[in-house]
Amino acid sequence: MRSPALKWLFIAAFGADPKQRLRIKRSLMAATVYLLCIGLQIYAYYVGYMQLDDAKVLSAACIGNIVFWYAVLRSGVNLRFKDPSLTLPQILSSLTIIVGAYALTGPVHGSTMMLLALVLVFGIFNLKAKGAMIAGAYTVVIIGIAMAIKIQIDPVHYPFKLEFAHFWMTVAIVPTISSLAVQLSNMREKLKAQKNELAEALTRIQVLATRDELTGLVNRRHMLDVLGQHQKRLERSGHHRFCLAILDIDHFKRVNDTYGHGVGDEVLRHFAEEAQKVMRDTDVLARWGGEEFLLLLNDTSPALANIGLERIRTHLASVTMAPSQPGLAPTFSAGLTGYCDNERLDVCIERADKALYKAKRDGRNRTVIQASPVELQDIQAAKEALAQPSASGTMS
Repeated sequence: MRSPALKWLFIAAFGADPKQRLRIKRSLMAATVYLLCIGLQIYAYYVGYMQLDDAKVLSAACIGNIVFWYAVLRSGVNLRFKDPSLTLPQILSSLTIIVGAYALTGPVHGSTMMLLALVLVFGIFNLKAKGAMIAGAYTVVIIGIAMAIKIQIDPVHYPFKLEFAHFWMTVAIVPTISSLAVQLSNMREKLKAQKNELAEALTRIQVLATRDELTGLVNRRHMLDVLGQHQKRLERSGHHRFCLAILDIDHFKRVNDTYGHGVGDEVLRHFAEEAQKVMRDTDVLARWGGEEFLLLLNDTSPALANIGLERIRTHLASVTMAPSQPGLAPTFSAGLTGYCDNERLDVCIERADKALYKAKRDGRNRTVIQASPVELQDIQAAKEALAQPSASGTMS
């Protein structure tokens, strides 16, 4: 584990952003090419193949290039560009310096050609197809110009026959590296596209697994998970409460038989859309099956939950439920109950379902509240308390 001082130095040198750290590390790793170039210049000078002034200028250019790109990356200026790594500009600057070394190292200049390939290999995994082609073309052109100039001004160390061989080796190797970089770039783009497609497919699968396709509401399976979470929350907190209501569109079969299933689907979709407009954000409406919907009313009592149901009923009466049949104004019946501590969810849902059927028997377009066992006990206790004779007596 790093000491605080070393950790501070690390952050000061590379920054706190992990992506920026990676870019700086890659840039400094590529700087080893410059160090090799400087080492070659030192050797060329000591064996008498290179002038001291030329070695100083070229070494200064190498060090200056390292410092420049480190400063750009560490300052965050690179983040303004489309490619924050600035891979292509860094490669082009490296190629320029190496070609300069080729032109100044005299008899040992041929050894610098390997550095050209090394620089291109550094960018092979990051360059896009267009950048790889630019880097390859730039290498061939600039080394060709340098060779042509040196053949004219220093034919002893840069004889035509040798430079011709060097040039054709460059023409053979560099395009091959660039072609490989283009292929890798295309593969990366293809994999990226496949990754995006898989992510979109996963999102669609998740939606299909949790949402009803027709209404967009949560489906029965996901609603059971939601109810289970509320049940566990109640067990943990001891005071969380919620109510369940089953809503059923009245005479929905008649709508399908009279107007067709297309109109029936319109009614279901608009029922879901309009009901959610007047629901609280904490409440959850689910497509329970057919024309039935299950509504979770969070943190409320049955009496207050009934107010919410009536608000939905009033709103639905004022909107168009089927645009293709403006005169169609279906109503709904509902069974409402409160959830009891430590009660099985299916028991609570069944109680709401029984209340729904009672609402239908009583004439539809209404809500029937079915008291929970705890509420029934409280009601019975209150009745018994009221039925108790007065404890006060009379004195003779």
